[in-house]
Amino acid sequence: MEEINIAVIGSGPAGIAVAVESKVAGMENIVILESKNRICDVIHTYYHEGKRVDPIFKKVKIDPIGVLSFETETKEEFIERMEEIVKKYNLDIRFNNEVYKILPVQDKFKIITSKGVEYLAQFVVIAIGIFGKPTKPSYPIPSAIKDKVLFSAPKTPPENKKILVVGGGDSAIETACFLSEKNNVTLAYRKAEFFRINEINACGIRDCTCQGSVSLYMSTDIEAIEPSGDDVLVKFKEKPHETFEQVFYCLGGMSPQALLEGVGIEFKDSKPVVDEFGETNVNRVFLSGDLAVDKGTIMAAFNTGKKVVEGILKK
Repeated sequence: MEEINIAVIGSGPAGIAVAVESKVAGMENIVILESKNRICDVIHTYYHEGKRVDPIFKKVKIDPIGVLSFETETKEEFIERMEEIVKKYNLDIRFNNEVYKILPVQDKFKIITSKGVEYLAQFVVIAIGIFGKPTKPSYPIPSAIKDKVLFSAPKTPPENKKILVVGGGDSAIETACFLSEKNNVTLAYRKAEFFRINEINACGIRDCTCQGSVSLYMSTDIEAIEPSGDDVLVKFKEKPHETFEQVFYCLGGMSPQALLEGVGIEFKDSKPVVDEFGETNVNRVFLSGDLAVDKGTIMAAFNTGKKVVEGILKK
């Protein structure tokens, strides 16, 4: 497990700003964990070619308070600017490392990624933005059963229900084992064996299957789900159709709220509670960007990076 000083989750403008401001302040051993294979993925994905990027929000220009700033430019010019910043400050970005769990370990935090890599960090800054969302299946989910189809494990498990968990990664296995304590759980995965799961989860699912608390449907794909009375009818391709009371999809991706709640961050009116520096109720866990302020401009995201580093320095 690699030990680092500051783990920044997300390589958008807010995450990059945190890393830059940290380096300027003299801090080292800062790692950015990015779920995609490029920086500023939201801008790449959601901004059309030639789209204008500017520091003005609702006709109000936001002035920079930190190192990073920019004037109005195109999407392509802005991305090139950000790539140059990454090189200039020699930022350590680990691509294709989606964070799906953050666990307090004594006075630090253990961060587990989709690659099975674990980090031990003194500070955590979550800057994934509001566009983070769980991966959904290719087939539609009928509105009549949306309350029975879930994409993250609940804080408190239901009881005495027949549940299907779909997926083969660490999050799917942890969800299945967690729910199996008080329910009848089946785990369906489209491949013949689990891929790159960590050793603890490999032992956990083996124990659950040996004890009979989790049934495995391996090499099993799903072609559709639909209502069936009060239940969900799951149409398997390789097996007979079967009904479940709840279906949990763990196919990758995570909503910001699910990740934040998993750390223990408090919410008020559906928004995470932070102080002026972006620090949450969990000591040394900060939020940056749209998670820390009302949705605004990229310039506002840069500024939250400056405030977060001020908060870390006070610690």
